[in-house]
Amino acid sequence: MEKTVIELFAGVGGFRCGLNKVELNNDRVRENGNWNFVWANQWEPATKSQEAYECYVKRFGSDNVSNVNIFDVDKKTIPNHTLLVGGFPCQDYSVARTLSGSKGLKGKKGVLWWAIVDTIKAKKPPFLFLENVDRLLLSPASQRGRDFGMMLRSLYDNGYAVQWRVINAGEYGEPQKRRRTYIVAYNKSTKYYKQMKKLNMKDIIVKDGIFAKQFPVKDNELDCNMTNVSKQMYKDLADVSDNFQTQFYNAGVMCEGKIYTAKMESDCNDIYPLKKLREVQEVADKYFLSDEKIEKFRYLKGSKRIPRTKPNGDHYVYSEGAMAFPDNLEAPARTMLTSESGLSRMSHVIEDYKTGKLRLLTPLECERINGFPDNWTNTGMTDKKRYFMMGNALVVGVVTKIGIELEKIIDNEN
Repeated sequence: MEKTVIELFAGVGGFRCGLNKVELNNDRVRENGNWNFVWANQWEPATKSQEAYECYVKRFGSDNVSNVNIFDVDKKTIPNHTLLVGGFPCQDYSVARTLSGSKGLKGKKGVLWWAIVDTIKAKKPPFLFLENVDRLLLSPASQRGRDFGMMLRSLYDNGYAVQWRVINAGEYGEPQKRRRTYIVAYNKSTKYYKQMKKLNMKDIIVKDGIFAKQFPVKDNELDCNMTNVSKQMYKDLADVSDNFQTQFYNAGVMCEGKIYTAKMESDCNDIYPLKKLREVQEVADKYFLSDEKIEKFRYLKGSKRIPRTKPNGDHYVYSEGAMAFPDNLEAPARTMLTSESGLSRMSHVIEDYKTGKLRLLTPLECERINGFPDNWTNTGMTDKKRYFMMGNALVVGVVTKIGIELEKIIDNEN
C-alpha cells in the first residue's frame, strides 16, 4: 500500500511538515519522510487574501494544490490516496431531513465536516487522520456529545472504525500546552481494522492502539462510559442529530458503532521549557514593551473581581485568577491564540534573552512553539498574519509521532 496523502484545510502545511519531518534552509524545503502528498486544498472563505495558500505554495510548490471552496471540488477528481489528513473547524454538525423526508439528509451549509464525508464516499481512503479542538467532544452545550456522535456515526456509516485522543502536547515533550483532539479512522477493508476488532477496547487505549506507544497513559481510567451510535440504536443521522447525547472523555474507540470512552491521565514527564525557544540574537525594538504596556499587561493578567449587571438588571461579580507575568520560561508555552501579540490577557510576555527586558514573542518564536521550521511563514505576510497562522496551526511534533505509528500500520498492510 503506497503512502499517498491528500491534505484538506491545509493551512500553512502543518500535517505535511509533521509527517515528512520538513526542514527549511535558505528558503529550500527538504522533506525527510516517506509520505507522498498528491493533492491539497486550502481556501479561506472570508477574505480575498489567501496568505495560508500562498505560504503552502511557496514552500511546497503549486502542483496539485487547490485554492477553491472545497464544496466546489468534484470529489471524484481528487487523486486516489491511502491517507486523508485535515484539521477542520469545530462547527455545529446538526442535520435535517430533506423536505420530502425520503431523499436523505442535509447538513448545515458550509460545515466542513460534510466535505470530508463527501470525499470519503467518493474515494474510500483506507485511513483518515484528523485534528480538531478539544471542545469538539463536549459540543453543543445544549446536547453534550452530539457533534462528535454525528462524526462517529458518519464514519461508521462509511465503514470506518475510530480511535481518538485529546492530547496536551506540553505533557509529551512538545513546547506548547496545546490541547487538541486527534482522530484516526481506518476502513473495514484494512488488516488493521480486523486486528483492532479482536481486541479489548480499553487495551486499545492503554497499550495496543495507535496513540498508546507515542502518548502513554496510566493504566487506570479515572472515569469511563460506553454507548452506541449504530443503526440498531439510531436509524439515521437525523435520529442521531435529534437524540444522541453522551459524555465523551479524552480517549476512546468506536467499532461497529459501539463506543468506549475513558478519562485517562498522561504517563510522561518530558518537559520542553519555553526558554529553549527564545531568539538569542538581538530582537527588533518593536517587540519590546513600553512601561505603559507593561502596566496594562500586569492588570490584564492579574486577578480581578469586577461588579457587573446582567441585561435583566441582576448584579453579579465577574472574577478571574492571576496568570504568571511574565510567562514561566521553565515550562512549555501556553496555548497560542490567533490574537497572539495583541494587548490581551492571553498574549505571551517573556524576558528577552539578551537584555532581560519584557517583550512579546516574535513570529519566529511562535513557529518554534508549534514545531515549524524557523521562518516558515516569512513569505511576505505581515507579522500580524504570521501570528494568526500560528494561532490556527497544530503542533507539528504531535503529527510526527502519530505519523510514525501510521507508517508502521500501513507497512503492515503490505
